[in-house]
Amino acid sequence: MKKAFALLAAALAALTAPLSRAEQPYPAKPVHFVVGAAPGGIVDVIARLLAPKLSASWGQPVIVENRAGATGLMATKAVLRSAPDGYTVLVHATAVAVMPSLNADAGYRLEDLVPVIDAASSPDTILAYPGLGATTLKQAIDKARSGKLTYSSPGAGTPPSLSADYLFKVLAKVNVTHVPYQGVAGAVGAGMSGEVQFVTLTAASARPQVKSGKLRPLVVMSSRRIALMPDVPTVAETGLPAFEDQTWVGFFLPAGSPREAVARLNADIGRLLDTPDVRERLAALGFDPVGGSPEQFEAFLKQESAKWARIVKETGAKAY
Repeated sequence: MKKAFALLAAALAALTAPLSRAEQPYPAKPVHFVVGAAPGGIVDVIARLLAPKLSASWGQPVIVENRAGATGLMATKAVLRSAPDGYTVLVHATAVAVMPSLNADAGYRLEDLVPVIDAASSPDTILAYPGLGATTLKQAIDKARSGKLTYSSPGAGTPPSLSADYLFKVLAKVNVTHVPYQGVAGAVGAGMSGEVQFVTLTAASARPQVKSGKLRPLVVMSSRRIALMPDVPTVAETGLPAFEDQTWVGFFLPAGSPREAVARLNADIGRLLDTPDVRERLAALGFDPVGGSPEQFEAFLKQESAKWARIVKETGAKAY
């Protein structure tokens, strides 16, 4: 009888014992966000905006780690080297869809990543140094026919740099020399001082300089005008063929990661993107929340990859 009671007690204890880490619902341990950008940039800001909110919801730390360098390539490779268990998340921008076409040594394909969610986006824009004396894109293009003008960007191989190259070289058929900088601050500073005549970056990043009159917006690369710059035309409105480009921030896992992790990250990040404080914070940054399912993000990435592969080919862009 004592033996029977002992066996029954052991069985009950097994049933009521805490689940092992492997059996606990995701996430059962700290989650690492590996950010493909330096601290202070929009990718970093969005990661740090969401991390503490997810941590509070999950009861697990969410650790943000910056791996800047090579336009986010270092971060991408670090995540792809990690175990595909859902605990190492890549937070990256549009460049993740560009790099495989731009850099033969990128070392990855988009298929190596699982798209989780497209968090937010802002269209790119081209601005002019006020001293150039151009108030429209057409006037700027006419001045660029001299072949002596330059433009700055936040970095070689970034979508703003490639889209500017495409607009000038392919659509307008003028030669404007690219001067890449390491980040937005250097590119903006060069434009305000007149060191370069044009600057290309997200509309959100350009807002303070536009508001102060230190840079003059010529065009936004979106399908319609935007609230941040309601008086600035789209590419199609300038008379050039329609062209769109946006900087977006997405979350990814390595291929082979558990579906449970993908679904939980997508659902919880998507829920946060719908909360008033997150929407207000993104609006203050000049970004719109996107959201949607992993499948929708995957379809969008395929379109982006094809678009950038074509642009890289037509402009002859190379990784620096």
